[in-house]
Amino acid sequence: MFDYGEVISMSPSESDRAALVAIAGAPPVAFWATYWKYREGLDQGTVSTAAYWGLVASDLGLTWSASLVHALWAADFRSWISVEPGTIDVIEELHAGGTRIALLSNAGFDFSGPFRHSPMAQFFERMFVSAEMDAIKPDPAIYREVASDLGITLENMVFVDNKGINTDAAAAIGATVHHFVGVAGLRAFLEALAI
Repeated sequence: MFDYGEVISMSPSESDRAALVAIAGAPPVAFWATYWKYREGLDQGTVSTAAYWGLVASDLGLTWSASLVHALWAADFRSWISVEPGTIDVIEELHAGGTRIALLSNAGFDFSGPFRHSPMAQFFERMFVSAEMDAIKPDPAIYREVASDLGITLENMVFVDNKGINTDAAAAIGATVHHFVGVAGLRAFLEALAI
């Protein structure tokens, strides 16, 4: 089970981040504080994409046109869609070896289609997107829901995520976990499992 953001995807680049702030027309520190403040609602599917950007604008004391909101969304989406080639290579190798692979991402509805129709989708049995589910990581309920849907026990789940809070929560209910900080560490972890 792989997380997407900053495991499969690369971190947004400095130029991506700067472009988003420039489009917003807001001071960087204030922009990023409000950007993250409402992200959980977007990832839970309780706040629409348009409403999310409306909340960010409101907190910043700004009014954005529909075209500017779309430009913000496109720049933000683009910043998260680039992938870490090494992680994709590992996933391809696991798939070729017969390993069942699934994705579990805290993400909004707007990512579900691109995930499922991307070239990497061929390697995944299922793609779980938090906005479509009843919980969000690190809520233990999300790991239980995924395990149930896959027909496995939590003890049979191997979960890879870049956030310790998410791997800790999965480990606490029985999953084997890896806190991702790079491809080399991921390979070493998987090779150790195979011994």
